Order: sequence, then C-alpha cells, then structure tokens
Amino acid sequence: MPGDPRRALHIAETFLDGWEQVTDVRGMLGFTGSFEGHRLSVMASGMGMPSAAIYITELVRHYDVSTIIRVGTAGVYKPELKLRQIVAATNAVTNSNMPELIGAPSPIVASPRMIDVVQQVSKANGIGLELGTVFTSDIFYEQNSDAQDHHTANGVLAVEMETAALYAVCAVEGAEALSMFTLTDHLVTGEHLTSEERQLTVDEMLELGLRTAVAADASK
Repeated sequence: MPGDPRRALHIAETFLDGWEQVTDVRGMLGFTGSFEGHRLSVMASGMGMPSAAIYITELVRHYDVSTIIRVGTAGVYKPELKLRQIVAATNAVTNSNMPELIGAPSPIVASPRMIDVVQQVSKANGIGLELGTVFTSDIFYEQNSDAQDHHTANGVLAVEMETAALYAVCAVEGAEALSMFTLTDHLVTGEHLTSEERQLTVDEMLELGLRTAVAADASK
C-alpha cells in the first residue's frame, strides 16, 4: 500500500505478472497480479491518516485482506541515518487522536510476526534495514521545528503521515500490518535525493516489501 496512486501503478507495471486494474474509484488505483507465483494486490492509500484509515478499514472489513504492508518515503529525524536507508517501523508515535478515538491499544505497534519476516527477508537478500520508531504527523508544513527537535531528542528515526493509522486500524480490525520506507529527505542536514535517485532507491524498498509479503503469506 503506497500513498501515491501512480506508485501503485508503477509497482504493478514493474513487478507484477498478469496484473489487472481492480479499482480507480476517486482516482485511488488498485491492481491485482502475481509476484513470484503469489497472488497479491497493491492499492494506494492517499496522503494522511484520514484517507489511509478509510481504505485500510474497508480492505479488511469488506475484502478479507489480512495483511497490509505500507511502502513509502519518509523524512529523516535521526542525525546518524543516511539518505537511501530503508526503515521498518516497529512502532509509531503521533500527534493525531485517531488511534484513541477508534479504541486502538497503546502503544501503536507493528505486527510482531511481520517485523520478524521483514528482518529475515532483508538479511537473506543482503539489504540493510533499520528498525525503530517513526512519527506519524497530521501536519506536513510545521510552523516551527519544535516537533522535529522533540522527536529527534527521543530517538525517533523518521517522520511520515500514515503508519499510526495503519497500525491502529489493523489492531482494531484484526489484521497484520507493517510499514517500511526509503529515507529520501534529511530534515537535519537538509539533504534531498534527486528525482532519479529517489525512484531507483525506492524500487529496492518496494521489492523488499513484495518479498516480505510473499514470505509472510508462505509462512502462515
């Protein structure tokens, strides 16, 4: 589940065999195909927790989806991390009250089995993986650096906009969840990947996500 509908199409065209478009309602593209012989779907979530929560809830409740892996990009909060690093979120902190309002347990965490699977897959494929906390923000354009300074001081790895919704909704609805990201913008040093660097680097993370999905399915 990427945020961007165009990235959903890119995943289908680049990685899936025999894919077909299954939805384009409100421009939120979804596709089903096969990766390494395993049937799976890719669907965009849009930006932010409210949009993501709608699609996550409906996928689980109405389409019997049991595992959702978010694949996206994130901004770096931890100074030592480098651009292009792939991160998997063990847990999320947020400035949103959505998890509390829907009755999600605290803390907001990934499915332990999915964390184990992505670690195994990344090791088997020689891909460096950083695990830790991410900050899911309801605000893209912060008015000052207070949030960044606070979360950097507390060891938060990165900032993005959907993980807390994914983990909270899946906990309530009884599905497994994992978020992973490519770090594309360094909010401490000001470094950014170029558009070409971003696409090439993100593809490595997307493939890791697909291989993790296959491994998780095979180990059920």
